[in-house]
Amino acid sequence: MITLVTLPPSGPGCTISNAVASDAKVSGLCSAPGSLSIPVEYRSIAPLLILGIAALVVLGLSATLPKRRYPGLWAGLTFAAGLGTAVDGVVQWVNLNTAANTNITVGGQVLYDHFSAFFAILFGCATALGALMSDGYLGREGLDGPEPYVLMLLCSAGGVLMAEAAGLITLFLGLEVLSISLYTMTAYHRRRAASGEAGLKYFILGSFSSALFIYGAALVYGATGSTQYYEIFRFLTSTAIAHNGILLAGMAFLIAGLGFKVAAVPFHFWTPDVYQGAPTPFVGYMAAVAKAAGFAGLLRVLMLALPTEVANWRPAIWVLATASVLVGSVLALAQSDLKRLLAYSSISQVGYVLIGLQAGTQAGWSAASFYLFTYTFMVLGTFAVVGVIQGRGEVRNDLGALRGLAGRSPWLAASMLVLLLAQAGVPLTSGFLGKWVVISAVIGKGQYGLALIGMLGAAIAAFIYLRLALLMYMPAVTAAGVRAAEAGVRAAPGGQGVAGGPGEAEEGAEDLEAMATAGLAARGAVVALRAPSSARLRVPTATAAVLAVCVAFTVFAGVSSPVLSLAHSIGLTWAP
Repeated sequence: MITLVTLPPSGPGCTISNAVASDAKVSGLCSAPGSLSIPVEYRSIAPLLILGIAALVVLGLSATLPKRRYPGLWAGLTFAAGLGTAVDGVVQWVNLNTAANTNITVGGQVLYDHFSAFFAILFGCATALGALMSDGYLGREGLDGPEPYVLMLLCSAGGVLMAEAAGLITLFLGLEVLSISLYTMTAYHRRRAASGEAGLKYFILGSFSSALFIYGAALVYGATGSTQYYEIFRFLTSTAIAHNGILLAGMAFLIAGLGFKVAAVPFHFWTPDVYQGAPTPFVGYMAAVAKAAGFAGLLRVLMLALPTEVANWRPAIWVLATASVLVGSVLALAQSDLKRLLAYSSISQVGYVLIGLQAGTQAGWSAASFYLFTYTFMVLGTFAVVGVIQGRGEVRNDLGALRGLAGRSPWLAASMLVLLLAQAGVPLTSGFLGKWVVISAVIGKGQYGLALIGMLGAAIAAFIYLRLALLMYMPAVTAAGVRAAEAGVRAAPGGQGVAGGPGEAEEGAEDLEAMATAGLAARGAVVALRAPSSARLRVPTATAAVLAVCVAFTVFAGVSSPVLSLAHSIGLTWAP
């Protein structure tokens, strides 16, 4: 529940909005962000300051230190900033528990509440883990330097600003800071043409989505006279609009613009190409932060500014949720590239967050927030494993790169197994609890059809993840198996139709049979049979730490209630 604190205006730079001043609870709220007569409550923007100052420190050190490599320095500074942001989010949460009121600060542009503190913790954790998993990858690829870490810090700062925004203009500023950083990170691997191509695609489509968002904000302003959440809410609750076409169009454009950022169907077309081309650790970071920031903005807009229009926006969210769950799950079945498969998987996961949002209730947005928080750890850990197994230059992104992983690195395979099972929604993991609470939220509203669609999507996705798990625990493939698959021959004892003799034919038949057991089609069998090197994998210490944290959290959040209780404490309604 958000209770608005009044701030006494003084000085010529402070003006009072009539819409806000009409409410006794918020009379005196200053709407001039530049007013020097009102002190800025720095505690409300502390996460933003930590990330921004850390980015400036990294830039300053890189400009003044001698031009040579500093292994671990930039990653260490970024990790410290991310950890500091998460800790400050916890401190904010504790302070808000003991405070009588919640502030709208910085001239009415920033919301200081449990919701912003929750997402500050999320972005801080994602930044810290993203920095650690990027360190080994960038060193391996010869790309180590301060630039990606500066971009990561600024991207997280944009996400924090989106979660704290009290109006559409502030939300747009955070959205652009986040987006521009992600475009550059996507194209950062300068020696891979696919990376530059993905960055260009992301930039072009992302610019279009930003235009949709800002046009939607303009239409909402035209319909209500304000871009601030509270003033929009006050106008809609106190005014009967005879013709709301402009408002509905603006609402549609806002949903479309933010739907692109979270990769909801049908705004998902950029996702597979960007995931495939971008550097792998950045993909994991992007999947966590971009989705969390987009949903933070979407939750704020729909539940704070437009709750009176729930009957109009709920059907649109229903369509997005249904399409995302089903399209993401079904198209993932046909992928032979591991990163593209995970891209479609992430689209499916977006659908479950939308299911929680569609409920439009306290239980719904709490479930959506919990799902986002736990998905952050699942996706970061998954891409940490992919970054290790693909090799230098990302030469192995096909499904066959997973084959025999248990023999090459048992603990790496076990970590990947836990993360895959969590994404599939297997009990005793955070993924199961997340799907349970979002589906329970819509059942509470009597929407049994959407709940059934969610369970159907989970069943389809389970096949995908279990297939990957089966590949990891298959034995190493033989050369004869590759030749038999490429010849397209179902070998039989005696070797009819297979070059190389009876022995090779029998081995090829065994490998083809194993592929059939894994549920791979004939087209995908050849890809899956291309065996990786038999050498044991070297896992960087920082990446191992990321995996340990992600796996531990995934299990902890699935078998205990503290994280879920934290999400249930979030309020997204104005005080009556």
